[in-house]
Amino acid sequence: MSLRRQLLVVALLLLSLPWAGCQFVREMEGALRAGQAQALRATGEAVAGVLSQQPTLLYPYIERQASGDDRRTSIYARPTAAPVIVDGYDDGWEHVQAQTFNARSGTGSAQTMAQTRDGVLYLLFRVRDDEIIYHNPALSEEANGDRLVLRLWYDGRRQDYAIATSAPGAVRARATRLRQHDLDPGRIRGVWQDGLDGYTIELALPLRYTGGRLGFYVVDERIRNGRSTGFLGNISRGDSAAPPWLVYSPDELRALLTSLARPGTGIAVLDREARQVGEVRADLPEAAAGPETFWLLQLLYRSILADNGLAAPPRPGSDGKLDATEADAALAGQAAHQRYRDPLQSGRTLLSSAVPVASGSGPIGAVIVRESSETYLSLTDQAFSRLLGYSAAAMTLAIGALLLYASVLSWRIRRLSLAASNALTEDGRVAGDFPRSAMRDEVGELSRQYADLLARVRRYNDYLHSLSRKLSHELRTPIAVIQGSLDNLEASDASRKAAYLTRAREGLARLQRILTAMGEASVLEDSIRGQPLVATDLNGLLGELFPVYRDLYQKHQLTLVLPTGNAIVNAAPELLVQALDKLLDNAASFTPPGGNIQLRLVAAGGDWHVQVANEGPPLPEEMGDALFEAMVSRREPGRDEVHLGLGLHIVRLVTEHHAGRVLAQNTVDGVAFSLVFRAVTESA
Repeated sequence: MSLRRQLLVVALLLLSLPWAGCQFVREMEGALRAGQAQALRATGEAVAGVLSQQPTLLYPYIERQASGDDRRTSIYARPTAAPVIVDGYDDGWEHVQAQTFNARSGTGSAQTMAQTRDGVLYLLFRVRDDEIIYHNPALSEEANGDRLVLRLWYDGRRQDYAIATSAPGAVRARATRLRQHDLDPGRIRGVWQDGLDGYTIELALPLRYTGGRLGFYVVDERIRNGRSTGFLGNISRGDSAAPPWLVYSPDELRALLTSLARPGTGIAVLDREARQVGEVRADLPEAAAGPETFWLLQLLYRSILADNGLAAPPRPGSDGKLDATEADAALAGQAAHQRYRDPLQSGRTLLSSAVPVASGSGPIGAVIVRESSETYLSLTDQAFSRLLGYSAAAMTLAIGALLLYASVLSWRIRRLSLAASNALTEDGRVAGDFPRSAMRDEVGELSRQYADLLARVRRYNDYLHSLSRKLSHELRTPIAVIQGSLDNLEASDASRKAAYLTRAREGLARLQRILTAMGEASVLEDSIRGQPLVATDLNGLLGELFPVYRDLYQKHQLTLVLPTGNAIVNAAPELLVQALDKLLDNAASFTPPGGNIQLRLVAAGGDWHVQVANEGPPLPEEMGDALFEAMVSRREPGRDEVHLGLGLHIVRLVTEHHAGRVLAQNTVDGVAFSLVFRAVTESA
């Protein structure tokens, strides 16, 4: 049983609270909640009715209501009542969540924040850049260096403005293309300030300039090549389409919500993308304490309700979207209610009621109305005094059980931590076998994963030791040839220098072949897991490859045996061809000149066997599966060909990626290798 289920079973002991003693409290509270829910729903329906008749209050630009948001990230601007000082610092932006954009190329990132006030859009960009390149007027009149490009959509036309500066301080926008005559780039103004890890740009511009849309990208210049190497933002540099929508709260909508909200009630409006485009917060009224309730019991009662499994109400994210259950239901066309814990006052709860804003084509938004439970909570205070005595014993039992379970769990984790700390010796070797837990939960699974990981580390260490010995052997001969040739070259006459130069070049060529073989194997192993599998006809694939192999290995007699019909398997053809290349190369290496090499396809037990059989010496019986391990080779040392013992290892990696297997067996006159793949019916 998993730890989560174990904790759930232990937590069920809390159900031993006196259920019968609190039923009348719940029934009374439920009736009061139902009345409150009806009142909130009526308020929400009234607001939704106005918005249904006047959708421009919700969507100032009717095109957004018709088309919705595209897949690009929209900038979300929050309304603010406080004055915004444009000075390049983030003072006054403490309550605004930043939207983060990472570079499409390079390593930079940018955080964007937006606010609106009295028809003005305020933007703050924090750009991470380890090398700031300022605008150089001597290079061109157009903006260069690190810069910010804003894309607006005024009167249905694209408007691009660049923000660049020769030094920190005040900045103004420059039009990067033909602009509208009634738009003044100088009104897009701000301040550029440098920081420890980049720079900050704070801007102010008329909200109407945006046309309801706003896109941006940051250009990161680099000194080393004089070209732009990094771009980040919600649009790309070469994108000619309309920028994403700018989501903000219209003044007319806020005025409507203010006129309809009653004391103690908060109202929020969401568009159909669940972005909060309007909100009115109201101070919740204080309720008088019941005269017959002791203040400490009342405090305890409210504290318990605050922790009674209720979460705090969700707030809009940095993109303005509200992730709330009742909001999702309303946007789907169904009114819904949800109760939350009041984050401003312990012991209180908030009732949230959401209703859809209907239109002819479906919901175009949602209205959420919230109110505190304090209006009726004091009526249930008296029942709590009776509930407290009954619940004390059950709570003691539950807490004791939880403490006991936590102690056992802590002991198991400490034991696992001790085993992990002693798993490796000081020189990096695996110290013995890691203990495997038999428990069927997350901690037991973690111990088994650790054991498997250490087993792989041990195999990798063995591989590294084998690699060093193998490379030492392979590299020693060509290095000795080069060294001897150079020594003889210095002491020889002109008639023999050509021979020594030829011998040195041959040694260098052998070193190059060794390095090429290592690089090829490494790249293939890294790329195997990323190759997708598609339906592949082995009959057709082998028929295409065979003429190539026959021309390549002309010193041997190659034959091809194929069955009739199709042989469909799920495979990556490129990987399959590379595996066959390794097998044919291996077969040609051990087959004497003029010997037979046969490539055939055989069906057996729901599988397809791609077999490569050749004449030659048999496989040693003691090798077994070790033949397919890395750095294992049966070739005699001293040959000119470079063989690092990785070919058959890569063949096994390819077949394992295909959920198949590779087999090797001795035949009457040689050796046969088989790639086994699961057959796929053509109808599937």
